Amino acid sequence: MRKKILSTIVTAGLVMSMLSACGGSGTSTASGSGSGSASSGSSDAPTLSTTATVTSTSESSGSTSSAASETTATTDASGKTFKVGIVQFMDHASLDQITESIEAELDAKAAETGATFDYKDYFFNGQGDDSVLSQAMSQLKDDSVDIVIPIATPTVLKAQSVFEDTDTPIVFSAVTDPVGANLVASMDAPGGHITGTSDALNTDTVMDLIFANDPDADNIGLLYSTSEDSSTKAIADAKAYLDKKGIKYDEKTGTNSDEVSMAADSLVADGVDAVFTPTDNTVMGAELAIYEKFTDAGIPHYAGADSFALNGAFLGFGISYKDLGTATADMAVDILVNGKDPATMPVQTLDSGIATINTDTAAALGYDLTKVEEAFKPLTTEIVETTTSEKFEN
Repeated sequence: MRKKILSTIVTAGLVMSMLSACGGSGTSTASGSGSGSASSGSSDAPTLSTTATVTSTSESSGSTSSAASETTATTDASGKTFKVGIVQFMDHASLDQITESIEAELDAKAAETGATFDYKDYFFNGQGDDSVLSQAMSQLKDDSVDIVIPIATPTVLKAQSVFEDTDTPIVFSAVTDPVGANLVASMDAPGGHITGTSDALNTDTVMDLIFANDPDADNIGLLYSTSEDSSTKAIADAKAYLDKKGIKYDEKTGTNSDEVSMAADSLVADGVDAVFTPTDNTVMGAELAIYEKFTDAGIPHYAGADSFALNGAFLGFGISYKDLGTATADMAVDILVNGKDPATMPVQTLDSGIATINTDTAAALGYDLTKVEEAFKPLTTEIVETTTSEKFEN
C-alpha cells in the first residue's frame, strides 16, 4: 500500500498545482502505536533506547540546552492501533537517518506498550516537491491519522497549513528555527498542536572552527538555498560574525542541484578560502556532486550536519540525527499513549557540538588530521571521523 500511495502522489504532483487541504477531520486520539519497515525498505532497523535524554553541555558553543522525553510504558495502550503519518522532505543521508530512527523507536515502543504504531501505510517522501508534499498531507488528513511527523522545515510548514483547522498533533523533526518559522510561540511553550525536535545550529562555533584551522582565511564562501527557511538565520548569523571580524564573504545560492553545482563552481573561481553551508537540504542533496570541486581546489567545506561530511564535505558540525529521530518518536508516543499536550511540550534540542571530519577529504586537502583535531577539540563536545559514503550504516 505504501508504494502504491507514493506512486499516485508523485504522478499527481507532476500534473497538478498545489491542492488545498480537504477530506477527513484528522482529529487525534489519545491512544496508538504500531510497527512496520523502515523507510529505506529495510525491516531490520536497530532498536534504540526507549528513553531519550538530550543535553547540550558545550561551553564553547555559547549555549546550554537540555530536555528529556521519558515515555512511560502503560497498559492502557495495549491492543490499540495508532495511525502515524511520517512525511520526509526529500532523500538525503540525514533525513533518511531520522526516518529510520523514528520508525525503529516506534517499533521499540510498540513492544514496550503492547500498542501498534502503524506508520508503514502512512509514509511519504516528498522528493523536495511542494505539490507532492501537499498531496501527501491531504491524503493523511483524509486518512484521519492520529499524529503527523513531518521531517524538515518545508514539510512542517505544509503540515501546519493542511492541518490548521484540526487538532491533529504534529511532532516535527529537524527544524532549525521553529520560532522564526512561526511554528511555535516559543521553544519552551509551543502553545498549539505543534511541537517537536530542533537541529538548531551554533553558527558562531562553525566560524570559530574555520579560523581555528586556518587563522589567515580572509574570504569565506557562503553556499545555501534561498528557498530554505532553515538557512535564513544561520546565514544572517554567519554574516554578522564575519562583519564583526572584518572578513570578506562571497555569497552563492541555488534552488536545485544544478544551480548549487554552478554556485560551487563560482566559489572555486572566486578563490574563497573556505565554504560554509548551514543545515540546508538543497545543498545537502547536491553534496555528493560538488564535494570534489572544493577538494580539488583545496577549499574545505564546513557544514551544519554530519551527513555533509559523510557525503564528502571536510567537516559537518551539529547534532546526531539518529538521536534526533529517537527523541522525535518518543515525543509522539508521549502524546499518543500518555495523553501529553503538544502545547505544553517544549521543543527539544540536542547536543550541537559534534564535529564530524571526513578523513578522506582531510587527506586530499593535505591536512595533518592530528593537528586539525587538536585545533578543533576546545570548540567541540565530540569529534567523529568518517569516510565518504552515500548513506549512514545503521
